[in-house]
Amino acid sequence: MSEPQETVETRGDDRVDLIANDTTGDGKPDVWVSDTDGDGKPDLFQFDTDGDGKVDITMVDLDQDGNPDAIVDGDGGVPPQA
Repeated sequence: MSEPQETVETRGDDRVDLIANDTTGDGKPDVWVSDTDGDGKPDLFQFDTDGDGKVDITMVDLDQDGNPDAIVDGDGGVPPQA
């Protein structure tokens, strides 16, 4: 049984992935940069640090000042779009 994950508050409810990039060359995305409020600016950042295809770290920038307002383990209750 997996452990419950922390959830994060995002600026909005409509996730649009602006970037889903494979930085390790294994053919699977490991960095996701998303806009959740429709303004076209990123406010949700997620990283797969161990190459299993699942989000390991989630950061949100609620006021979009470039500094994370919350950092949690896992997908923060906001998994990447398939």
